[in-house]
Amino acid sequence: MSINQTIYIPLFALSMLFFCYSCYQRLQLISLGTSENRTDRPVARFIRMLTYAFAQKRVIQRPFGVNHSLLFWAFLLLVLANGEFLLEGLFPSVSLALLPTSLHHGLAFVFDAVSLLTLACVTIAFARRLFFAPDYLGNEYSSPRSCEALLILGMIATLMIAFFLLHGAQIALGEAAASRPISALFGKALAGLSAASLESVALASWWAHAVVLLFFMNVLPRSKHMHILTAIPNTYLCSLEQSNTQPRESFEKGQRFGVGEVERFSWKDLLDSLTCTECGRCQDVCPAHITGKPLNPRRIVHDIKVNLMANGPTLKDGQPGSLPMIAEEQGEGTSSEEALWSCTTCGACVNVCPVLIEQMPKIIKMRRHLVQEKAEFPEELLTFFENAEQRSNPWGMAPADRGKWSSMLGERPFSVDKTEYLFFVGCAGAFDTRAKQISVALATIMDQAGVTWGMLGKEELCCGDSLRRLGNEYVFDKMAKANVEMFIEKGVSKIVTSCPHCFSTLKNDYRQYGLELEVIHHTELIEKLIQNGKLKLPRHAELGKTIFHDSCYLGRHNDTYNAPRNVIKAATGKAPVEFGRNRENGFCCGAGGGRMWMEELTGDRINRTRVAEALEQKPDTLCVSCPYCMTMMEDGLKDLGAEQVQVKDVAEMVAEALRSQPKV
Repeated sequence: MSINQTIYIPLFALSMLFFCYSCYQRLQLISLGTSENRTDRPVARFIRMLTYAFAQKRVIQRPFGVNHSLLFWAFLLLVLANGEFLLEGLFPSVSLALLPTSLHHGLAFVFDAVSLLTLACVTIAFARRLFFAPDYLGNEYSSPRSCEALLILGMIATLMIAFFLLHGAQIALGEAAASRPISALFGKALAGLSAASLESVALASWWAHAVVLLFFMNVLPRSKHMHILTAIPNTYLCSLEQSNTQPRESFEKGQRFGVGEVERFSWKDLLDSLTCTECGRCQDVCPAHITGKPLNPRRIVHDIKVNLMANGPTLKDGQPGSLPMIAEEQGEGTSSEEALWSCTTCGACVNVCPVLIEQMPKIIKMRRHLVQEKAEFPEELLTFFENAEQRSNPWGMAPADRGKWSSMLGERPFSVDKTEYLFFVGCAGAFDTRAKQISVALATIMDQAGVTWGMLGKEELCCGDSLRRLGNEYVFDKMAKANVEMFIEKGVSKIVTSCPHCFSTLKNDYRQYGLELEVIHHTELIEKLIQNGKLKLPRHAELGKTIFHDSCYLGRHNDTYNAPRNVIKAATGKAPVEFGRNRENGFCCGAGGGRMWMEELTGDRINRTRVAEALEQKPDTLCVSCPYCMTMMEDGLKDLGAEQVQVKDVAEMVAEALRSQPKV
């Protein structure tokens, strides 16, 4: 078989030039973003890349992911086969046949087997998209049966079939050894053809493979399948920390705040947008999307890409883009304000993305722009912002009343010489009627276990969690600086808190302000006290069948799953039953991201959805570890007419076990 190089060489050269130019264009667009350091700790990054890109850790967490993972590995192996194919067209004497015969035959066998595996995986993917596509594969701008998706699958299938026909014809002609079992079967099927016909089959298959392969390469940078090129580097360049904090902003004259235009995103944000595989997993787990809100994390990332593509040419010329990044109404390439305010910052989207895209932090950046540059936010947040800034609590209560919840416990001021832990009570624990009971329960437990603790009383300030997640970074910054200064001045080294939002903010966000101390959630402290024998429970609390709801800010954002479950088991004598969605796959209560202070007017209420899931297990007690979750679960039970189910914080359950009387 002779290849006409006068056609192939120009075709190859033009294809490679166009491919390189397309990649260069995309890199130019990424370079429009602001600077960000994503090259530190190279060893940790390399391990992340091996884990998530090559081992496909998140891809295989769902059944169909195994099919995709097999395709990924097949592609890696076939890169060598296709590289040989393209080079052999340029230099016929260059071939893997130059290798030792046993090695060459071994590779030929592997390429044949992997090509069959690829064809089988593509067939399964075709069937899935055509006949039983899950809902999350599609949305308002994309269909599971999109021309692009089917075209890509069709090209891969064509490459595999052309591969088998080419080598089958060569085997039938006696030009290749029968070390390729699948190709040999094709060769047997072609054995009845004349030599001339076999030459024609081989030549046609070669050209079909060449044209489709070169075309496929040039489709990648100009489609959502660019993730084939960018997914591996994107996992290397991912954030090494969990998405439980946000970058600081500096407040200087002339400084811009947040992201209102696509070029204000970091270059990594823009790389994320070009890396998105459009798999839909993030939208499938987003509580806002599931309950009918306009937010779709997949759409947020898609809109950044569309906006970048639309505005990129003018931005490169130094001119502003014409397509807005944020507007009242949503359009392709534009995120709506309502969608941005619907986010609960639960982190579920970030937790499931196979290529480690960071969706939620991008939403916070756009919120910062709306709050700090445009002063555009839901009306109910005006009162919250004013109360938080002026009185350091969401309700505008008098700061002098912060310590009133502990009036029955006596004065408990923090003293570095006399107390081990600072009990950071938090706004809810100090002012909310229901949450005060949690504070009392925790104080009782610490006293029973002989733990020395104190509090700041009227000096305590809000931690600023909701402010930061809502985009009011300026007020959060002032609050954080004041808190850090006070902690250092008072010599605080250990903090315990019953609120996961305070816990996460003090533990993670405040590190950006130079605060390094031990912050522990009350479930962790209680577990520790029980395990080391300092807290002895004389009997079990009678709470019936219990079910535990994971707080997003304790669980997903800080990987604390076992402590509350272990404490519940110790307090009741049996482990709680689980929600269908639990631990890292838990479903938000709806109060995070500042949503606690906002009305929920669109779609179904998130807390009702979660409570309905709990009621499927017919529990007597719904256990929580967060005052926000407490409020949302109790409200949800009232709304659904299931007030016979009680809601208890883990600390309340332990306190009840401490005071329980033996049955007579």
